[in-house]
Amino acid sequence: MRRPRRDDEAPERVETPRSGHQRGRQQRGAVRPSPESTGGGGSDLTPLGPVGTDRVRVIPLGGVGEIGKNMTVVEFGQDLVLLDCGGKFPEDNQRGIDLIIPDVTYVAERMRNFRGILITHGHEDHIGGLPYIIPQLKSSTPIPIYGPALALGFIERKLLEARLEDQVDLREVKGGDTIQLGEIKAEFIRVTHTIPDACAIAIHTPVGTIVDTGDFKFDPTPVMGKPTDEAQLKRIGNDGVLALFSDTTRVETEGSTPSEVVVQKRMEEVIGKAKAQIVIATFASNVSRIHMAISAAVKHGRKVAVAGRSMEQNSRVALDLGYLDPPDGVLIPLDELLRQPKEKRIIVCTGSQGEAAAALARIAAGEHPKIRVSKGDVIFVSASPIPGNEDTVSHTIDNLFRQGCDVVYSAIDRGVHVSGHAGRDELLKMIRLLRPKFAAPIHGEYRHMMLYRDLCETSGMRRENVLMPEIGGVIEFTKDSANQKGRIKAGNVLVDRLGDREEGQVVLRTRENLTRDGFVVVTIVLDRVSGELIAGPELVGKGLPPELNANVLREAEGELRRTLERKKKGSPQYGYIVQRTKETIGRALYRRSRSRPLILPVVTEL
Repeated sequence: MRRPRRDDEAPERVETPRSGHQRGRQQRGAVRPSPESTGGGGSDLTPLGPVGTDRVRVIPLGGVGEIGKNMTVVEFGQDLVLLDCGGKFPEDNQRGIDLIIPDVTYVAERMRNFRGILITHGHEDHIGGLPYIIPQLKSSTPIPIYGPALALGFIERKLLEARLEDQVDLREVKGGDTIQLGEIKAEFIRVTHTIPDACAIAIHTPVGTIVDTGDFKFDPTPVMGKPTDEAQLKRIGNDGVLALFSDTTRVETEGSTPSEVVVQKRMEEVIGKAKAQIVIATFASNVSRIHMAISAAVKHGRKVAVAGRSMEQNSRVALDLGYLDPPDGVLIPLDELLRQPKEKRIIVCTGSQGEAAAALARIAAGEHPKIRVSKGDVIFVSASPIPGNEDTVSHTIDNLFRQGCDVVYSAIDRGVHVSGHAGRDELLKMIRLLRPKFAAPIHGEYRHMMLYRDLCETSGMRRENVLMPEIGGVIEFTKDSANQKGRIKAGNVLVDRLGDREEGQVVLRTRENLTRDGFVVVTIVLDRVSGELIAGPELVGKGLPPELNANVLREAEGELRRTLERKKKGSPQYGYIVQRTKETIGRALYRRSRSRPLILPVVTEL
């Protein structure tokens, strides 16, 4: 898998020599990308020339005014780098969409100056866009991606699956390392988060230093890894920071975020008292929760298996890289675990956000092919709902209670999850360590950004020195000034996975190709209690090719009706119904027309 890095592939130098982690890939072409965007069009866009060497240009392409799809452009002279490449889960009003990613038109048009992608850590909102964005960045040589070892392991898996191996060159860095990218120097700084090896990144240029905190908190007792490197932050602050781009997700929370040790203790308590099967739901990339489950299993004489395709893959990466090191016979395959008595089982699965295709949603719907839950089983939901996902998560929890489970979740037990993001005291601490001339809130919704501006004032910064960035908004810094210079083409691109959950193709939906491909609205009415079909399905198309006529739509309606009638009786799992609807209708229409309209399910429960 690994290959040596060639000197002619990128103008890069790692100043802290260490063991290589360079890996190449081989493309097989499963993704249909499009460079257009669903947002940012129109005459209000600002034409931008070269940035020159007397200023630094920063353009957020995602992650401001929202939670997720973090991505920022930093440009100086003839050099351009991207910080992170994330995706965002769709909200309840975006059913039929699998993922939202940033528009990278600005970067794709400047590939001559493109020096690489710098990754802060391995969560989906920082790496999830890579399989869909890499094909849009046409490059004659593999694109360098720099990041911590665990993040690169997750990225490697994603890009192998997308058949994009030859298009990237993964290069490992760790906290304390510095790399040279043309005239830009990038310094990685160890921070604590809910995943090992997370980093902040300082971008050094002749104009000044820009710091992106990534996701961080000051956890003195992390379950995995070391605490935030405050000495390095202080040294960078002493050298002078032009601008701080800071995580603001928990600026509404007074004090400091509790340590991950809180979750470990609570998990061990719940497992110690449980008399039956335990299911722990968390993010697929949350390796620390798997680590905690293994520790609790050893303590209480249980065994652990992971469920959910992405979690299975991520756990293999963590095992291969040594982040997980369970005693022999404790972490076992799911099939083997299910042959154990219930009181010996711990299942760690995906679906803590109620995602339609994830393991927990399918378990709650009684539709998982292997896992069944019943009275006395304990479900430990180790996550808080991302804004916009509250209803979906609540619906999943409701269905688990209906099956007789004891559900432990954040609304009733704060010990099941602690955030990986800094509270107000920690945000102030970061400001005081770095002492920037200017600051800009990122990684938060608009209210978080406004509250961060107020927080900066309490630290002594002038209000006018705290900028309010927007997606596609251009900020240019000189040594003594910061100016917002209009907007570029930016916004959302919608990822639409077609066909089966595991093997389907992907189309990137934009304003332009939605007009070309059309869409189909599928209306279904279900009984809230029994899950039985009351009315529909009814298909209404717009902008469809001629071969998708009324007869074809009626045939697709019949196929979906038969699928829904075969569903196990019981309260419907909304997200799962949406996913099955999309898959069934998408396959039926593609067989008749070889076209891929967007499928928008609308499910009503009575």
